[in-house]
Amino acid sequence: MSTDISQVATSNGTAAATVAPTTRTGKIADWADERLGLAAMGKKNLRKIFPDHWSFMLGEVALWSFVVLLITGVLLTLWFTPSMGEVDYKGTYVPLKGVPVSEAFNSALHISFEVRGGLLLRQMHHWAAMLFIAAMMIHLLRVFFTGAHRKPREINWVIGSTLLLLGTLEGFTGYSLPDDLLSGTGLRAAEGFMQAIPVVGTYMSFFLFGGEFPGDQIIPRMYSIHILLIPGLLLGLIAAHMLLVVYHKHTQWAGPGRTEKNVVGYPMLPVYAAKAGGFFFIVFGVTAIMGALLSINPVWKFGPYDPTKVTAGSQPDWYMGWPDGALRIMPGWETHLWGHTLSWNILVPVIILPTGMWMFLTILPFLEAWITGDKREHHILQRPRNAPTRTAFMVALMTMYAMFWMAGGNDLLAIKFHSSINTITHVLRVLVFVAPVIAFFITKRWCIALQRHDNGVLLHGYETGVIMRSADGKYAEKHLPIDEGHAYGITVRDRGPAGEDDGPTEKGKKTLRDRIRTEYYGDDVEKPTIEEYEAAQEHAAHELHELEAGVGHDALDGHH
Repeated sequence: MSTDISQVATSNGTAAATVAPTTRTGKIADWADERLGLAAMGKKNLRKIFPDHWSFMLGEVALWSFVVLLITGVLLTLWFTPSMGEVDYKGTYVPLKGVPVSEAFNSALHISFEVRGGLLLRQMHHWAAMLFIAAMMIHLLRVFFTGAHRKPREINWVIGSTLLLLGTLEGFTGYSLPDDLLSGTGLRAAEGFMQAIPVVGTYMSFFLFGGEFPGDQIIPRMYSIHILLIPGLLLGLIAAHMLLVVYHKHTQWAGPGRTEKNVVGYPMLPVYAAKAGGFFFIVFGVTAIMGALLSINPVWKFGPYDPTKVTAGSQPDWYMGWPDGALRIMPGWETHLWGHTLSWNILVPVIILPTGMWMFLTILPFLEAWITGDKREHHILQRPRNAPTRTAFMVALMTMYAMFWMAGGNDLLAIKFHSSINTITHVLRVLVFVAPVIAFFITKRWCIALQRHDNGVLLHGYETGVIMRSADGKYAEKHLPIDEGHAYGITVRDRGPAGEDDGPTEKGKKTLRDRIRTEYYGDDVEKPTIEEYEAAQEHAAHELHELEAGVGHDALDGHH
């Protein structure tokens, strides 16, 4: 039978036919796509897969809190006046009528009492700032505890720690703007901190304040930093952070079907986008409820700033509490050299300690990679118990942070517990060094115990609660094997140290890195071998047969 080839299309090897758009919107979209390649990029990225786990929402809380900050901040700028020029207050708050105040403080009162919804905006803005920094801190802890900071995500860790630093500075500049007595006290403290820096401290203070404190430039300069400089940096770093998350693909917890080369989850559209959008409204709603019901920073109670006065019992926002605590418990050490005084009691707790802690936090991924020698890429998360030294180390840092934070409220502790503030200060001076060591050893032993428990569950199964009596009168509890998914999650971890040793030096001794590496992996409990697991499976099958024979198959329905 012959074929009429004249009726066959001759388009093989040519591009597929396309239909030209007919609407104006379609033509614009086609024009943009031909020049920017938006369709191909969108098709690839809008179907990007994201894993689903509750712990990943911590980063989203930080992101949506920042969005709430942007929205409320833009609205507040419509009424705030960043000026230190003096005016007589003529607003509706009667106790301050006729009192000379700065234009900044006057506008803060105007927003609070005369702009409809203004107080809600102010308080939402402040609570969102608190939530933003708290979420970033907890998100960083989640990333470190699960090993998500390892290669190839070291740069994202650096970006995250920088975001935490910038968020803290943004918060400080923000609560300094109303020019009330509390914020002015904080600025006065900041000026003293700067002057404690040798050689350049005085010049820095004069440059920032425009002369002697308080000057007449600090509020406008803080305003520019608060609404332009730091938000611009935050936006750029958040965008870089999100792009790297997409580029590297999201980390995921171990489970059946999940490997270092794939991601199991939901696509960006429509599932993940819908969930993320809903979560934004949850964060926005919670922040709105907090702003409506929980009073924060009532500047009208503090009154306008007066350099001759200090707010009694003034406290910084919570995220500045730990440097304040370090300042309170630091001994009054000073050094006098060539007619100059080095105030170690200010320089160490407020300048050196926070700077050093931030730099140390930033280099943690590189420090861990140097110790372990692990140069592989990691996309599967670790359970904290499977990295006992890393987990214990971060818990020790958290404990030190908690001790400093407690010291920031030593006056309140003395009042509440009817104790001497000197006694509390001396105790915290000791605990800030001793408590982290205790926390390290307790956490490490706890992780090791959990590793042993995992091995026991993997080899011997879980406790059924069924007590069997043998022919010779002995009683024993029967165990049943765990399901395959649980077993897979337990066994997906490395066996032995990652990387290789440096080997002995010329003198036959271990290098410093090898000695640290030995301590890092020293007490880890290895997962069972394949032979041990197979033997345990045979024993479990035998126990299951005995259990079925003894109590009947129906009693096992709970396991199934």
